[in-house]
Amino acid sequence: MLSNRGPRPTRPASRRVDSRGPRHRSRPSPPPRPQEWFAGQLLLVLSGQRPVTILLGHVRDTAYEQLSQLAPRTPLRPQAGGPAPRLILVRGSCPASSAIEACALVRVGERTRALAFRLEQRPGSGWRCTAVEVDTVA
Repeated sequence: MLSNRGPRPTRPASRRVDSRGPRHRSRPSPPPRPQEWFAGQLLLVLSGQRPVTILLGHVRDTAYEQLSQLAPRTPLRPQAGGPAPRLILVRGSCPASSAIEACALVRVGERTRALAFRLEQRPGSGWRCTAVEVDTVA
């Protein structure tokens, strides 16, 4: 008679396999650079998706006046039924440690448009836009 008691036969060591699949540790994405954040906000305003007032506190008086004149014309608004405009590229250079001069390319339908802006760092605070330019379209 065979007994169930006693040593178990030895098997090769195996690793336990997680049936849920591989685990990917997602790293939190780094916060956007100031020029990337501001380019996104400009896109929302100049495409008519958000009012210019969302930039209060982030734009100096002269640049706010520029935006107040540009925004109603919605220069980045897509044609009816067209895809929403999207940022393609944002680049910035630092002519001084407290300034960023940036440009952004925006895809609006079949066209690629350009934005340029300058950000200056406020002591003890964030960045503030001091100038905005949008390409001209004939």
